[in-house]
Amino acid sequence: MAMRLNDDLESDGEMHEINVTPFIDVMLVLLIIFMVAAPLATVDVRVNLPASTSAPQPRPEKPVYLSIKADKQLYIGNDQVTPETLVNVLNAQTEGKKDTTIFFQADKSVDYETLMGVMDQLRQAGYLKIGLMGMETAKHN
Repeated sequence: MAMRLNDDLESDGEMHEINVTPFIDVMLVLLIIFMVAAPLATVDVRVNLPASTSAPQPRPEKPVYLSIKADKQLYIGNDQVTPETLVNVLNAQTEGKKDTTIFFQADKSVDYETLMGVMDQLRQAGYLKIGLMGMETAKHN
């Protein structure tokens, strides 16, 4: 590491250079934090969604995803739940806020009865804002 001697100092002894080392340290710490936090903000439950031609809607800051896989297993985020614990886990995730939008995705092989059963549970629990998710396709004009 190089060291600068006081040969460039003005008569009053002030240096006119900015020490950027603390700024670089802060930026590296922030980079590491974002690299660790970014994968935690996604959901990894694989669902074969049906297609839709509607325009995609903007996402909220902390979306709550409810998924039904082809084998009719329920997931909130990446955590598997049972129909009996669904409402309790949703209440914990939303902190009891019933106006939270629940993003609901179901595999296209899931039967209508199962889909409606889960939606009835959500309605009875007071969750009336349900966003149905689907795969985006190109619009045919």
